[in-house]
Amino acid sequence: MKSLINLFSLLLVTLFVTSVSAQIQYSRQNNKDGMHTFEPSKVDATEYTGFKLQIGGAFTQGYQSLQHSNIDTSAAKKNKLYALGGGFNLAAANLNFDVQLGDGIRMFLENYMAARHHNEFWVKGGYIQIDKLPMFGNPEWYTKYFRTKIGHMEVNYGDQHFRRSDGGNTIFNPFVENNIMDQFATEIGAEVYAYPIDGLMLMFGMTNGLIRNNIFDYSTNATGQVQKKSPAILLKAAYDKQASEDLRYRLSVSMYKNAETPGFTLYSGDRTGSNYFGVVENAAYTNGTSPFTSGRFGPGTFNSVTAIIINPFVKYQGLEVFGTYEIANGKAITETEDRATSQLALEGIYRFIGEEQAFLGVRYNTVKSRLAGYTTDVSINRLAFSAGWFPTKNLLLKGEYVNQDYVDFKGTDLRNGANFKGMVVQAVVGF
Repeated sequence: MKSLINLFSLLLVTLFVTSVSAQIQYSRQNNKDGMHTFEPSKVDATEYTGFKLQIGGAFTQGYQSLQHSNIDTSAAKKNKLYALGGGFNLAAANLNFDVQLGDGIRMFLENYMAARHHNEFWVKGGYIQIDKLPMFGNPEWYTKYFRTKIGHMEVNYGDQHFRRSDGGNTIFNPFVENNIMDQFATEIGAEVYAYPIDGLMLMFGMTNGLIRNNIFDYSTNATGQVQKKSPAILLKAAYDKQASEDLRYRLSVSMYKNAETPGFTLYSGDRTGSNYFGVVENAAYTNGTSPFTSGRFGPGTFNSVTAIIINPFVKYQGLEVFGTYEIANGKAITETEDRATSQLALEGIYRFIGEEQAFLGVRYNTVKSRLAGYTTDVSINRLAFSAGWFPTKNLLLKGEYVNQDYVDFKGTDLRNGANFKGMVVQAVVGF
């Protein structure tokens, strides 16, 4: 509590001694205007007029009516599912600080004020983004063609993380929940971007490969299993073109590789939690405790991984299509051979009424994976239908009907023959 009071005291002081402005260079809006923004554009005419601070936030309140079932063949029925009823979910809230430190230099600090996994104040991360070099006279070659990001930040792997729900920030997601295998991690490192021609972006990144700092020497691990802390390497290429007033298309390809790490979290790095509360779980949920990833899936490759993802995006007038095709190979420290996992997701969204204030959507998502100890693949299949309405650019009301099946899990697994389905409604604020 004391740290929270100190934070807000600092915030009040900052408000009195600085100007508060929404005109931050090379940034993404936190409301409806930020939809369909991936990496912020290098073409930005915002004039630099000195130090500026933009305070933003997001809030999501959900209500769900979901049912679930499985086939419990375990001894003493230990896989009996938790009794699930309808009701309001825990509200989630984010607090953001976007700071103009210099001409073309901004700092972005993201915070979770309340979330399913961490219901206390929690810092997600922060980074500095450099689009100009005023200390060297703003050379034109850097301003036009390069960008650098440095800090503890959300790694730029794929395009889905620009559309996903992140704590209270759900205004960019036309659905209630993210992909079954949710691609998201915050790591310490740097990303260098190049924009050689109009529409083309190339990125090279390197991080510590961990969700937090870690200075432990794993070669002296008392377990006798020698581990290394290898850096994670990220590569990304994207071509984004506004072909006409009505047509825009984008295609991106990304790779994330870590040869060996004691804590890989690309598919388990979310510190906020799933938006489907309690589904396919056999324990009651309490705030701040596990389980918090209900309805999601991780392949359990915590020691090494090579992942490649392809994301096509097409928008013609009010109709948009967004896809995900992903393959990931990796293993845990106790394994000697890599296991393969693949994911396919396809979204179709139609936006209408005025400036696309309302939308209807459908998403099909499937994951296939070879789990440790299995000789055949398991699969998870989800079909979701959504509808939403923006009363203003800062407000969103959306609802989703979802049906998800678990196939070919062992009889001793909680997910054996499991299914959940039903409705979730969310009220969202973003500013």
